[in-house]
Amino acid sequence: MAEIERLRRQRMTGPMIAQVLGMARSTVGAVLRRPGLGKLAALEPKPPVVRYERSLPGEMIHLDIKKLGKIAGVGHRFAPRGPGMHANKGCGWDFLHVCVDDASRLAYTEILPSERKEDTTAFLQRAMNWLSRHEIKVQRVMTDNGSAYRSKLFANALQSAGARHVRTRPYTPRTNGKAERFIQTNLREWAYARPYRSSAERTKAAAAWINQYNLRRPHCAISGLTPWQRVNNLLGNDN
Repeated sequence: MAEIERLRRQRMTGPMIAQVLGMARSTVGAVLRRPGLGKLAALEPKPPVVRYERSLPGEMIHLDIKKLGKIAGVGHRFAPRGPGMHANKGCGWDFLHVCVDDASRLAYTEILPSERKEDTTAFLQRAMNWLSRHEIKVQRVMTDNGSAYRSKLFANALQSAGARHVRTRPYTPRTNGKAERFIQTNLREWAYARPYRSSAERTKAAAAWINQYNLRRPHCAISGLTPWQRVNNLLGNDN
């Protein structure tokens, strides 16, 4: 009903609208849910999508971490509940650390035992060394505001590398969207793509998958090129 929507857009709650119009709360709630106004947050304008891309490899890299449950047998994601299905809950965690270059989407990953500052900083250093071997000098590093990224150890590593730290806005993961998107690709095409009988088997498969991602998998965000092709194009290499 138009009157209910009008009052809702004045930021009135469902019970308030029901009282003003002399209607049942359940009726008001049903009417509001149809146009998607069941929650007041729906009245807030959506923030504009801001897309950006650095022009050269190394101008900015994105770092992030994804916690993955350890595997001690095929779990319920692939096997029906019952005999033969392993309950992996409580087996502990692996931590997927990712680094994605903004301009080319070239990626480097490792599975580490923690997300503490020591592992996180060592990953940063190895990722930058790996990029350096591909003629990529890192200028900026974007991360979220996790404690490891705010540590002095991490800051000192950045300073030694001559790189600037860029942090995402609090509670705004889309700011680091390239890393978030890459993690989702990892989960879909590697971590959850098939059943693994152990964490070691999953970790072993990660190396083959990241090579395929960098060298052979077309990336729609970079005009169907692979990240490695994009690096060579941007750096002016022939292949």
